[in-house]
Amino acid sequence: MQSPSKRDEASLAVRQRVYVDASRAAVWGLGVNMLLVGMKLFGGIATGSAALIADAVNSIGDVASAIAVRGALSVAQLEEDDDHPYGHTKAESIAGLCVALLVAFSAGLFALETAKRFGGELKVPGMLAGVLAAVCAVVKETIYRYTNRVSKRLDSSALRAAAWDHRSDAWASAGVAISLLAAPYMGKWAPYVDPMAAVCVCIMLVVTGIRIFSSTARELMDQQASDDIVDRVRELSSTVDGVQDVEKLRVRKSGLEYFIEIHVEVEGHITVAEGHRIGHHVKDHLLIQMPRVRDVHVHIEPHEE
Repeated sequence: MQSPSKRDEASLAVRQRVYVDASRAAVWGLGVNMLLVGMKLFGGIATGSAALIADAVNSIGDVASAIAVRGALSVAQLEEDDDHPYGHTKAESIAGLCVALLVAFSAGLFALETAKRFGGELKVPGMLAGVLAAVCAVVKETIYRYTNRVSKRLDSSALRAAAWDHRSDAWASAGVAISLLAAPYMGKWAPYVDPMAAVCVCIMLVVTGIRIFSSTARELMDQQASDDIVDRVRELSSTVDGVQDVEKLRVRKSGLEYFIEIHVEVEGHITVAEGHRIGHHVKDHLLIQMPRVRDVHVHIEPHEE
């Protein structure tokens, strides 16, 4: 059995790598969104496209979200202190929740503003708006695929929220592009295509925000970790000498890390000291084999046939 000091060194390297990868994905998202904000605002103002401006407003929210995610990842790495004995890992989940709320709120607000335009004079935007929207859709789909791949590998709720935000933007921009490029050929309905596309974009973003909010809220409520993680913990614990069975097992995800509470059964006739030793071996084994586990609480139970 490796000593705790060796486990700490190995875990620190893995944990730092996890946060570095997550932070890199957040920074890429920030840079891309800042670029797209400029493109969409320029195109929307130049062509008078409400749909493209709606997309730009959403990208401004994405910039704020990326900054929040990046900051939260820095906070989540802080070690335990007197006020936070379990660390600061939930900062990552809170960032995901904020992204979801920001997406839904900004989209709903702009949908109301766009709906008011139906009572005024409507114009058909220039073709440039459709071309810019198409370019934005391709860029957003690309950054979605990268962020989603990282979020799956790290099981990050904040990056998952950011990735789906990118995907919804890609769909929205694609819908705007198709609508605006087709508008000049739709006769008397042409002036209505742009604001209708903007409203549809906003509705889709509200739905996406609600879905992300629901997923992240479950994590903040300490929902049991995935079956794969739980089964892995049970399997590793059962291989420790002296463990007869695993009675109770709770694994909660906190940001990018995990906390485990496990009840293991040992022979009832052994001494308290021997049971204590087995419990420490279980904890050390889990920490060695699963570096993203932040802490393990082991409770010893007597085994009965």
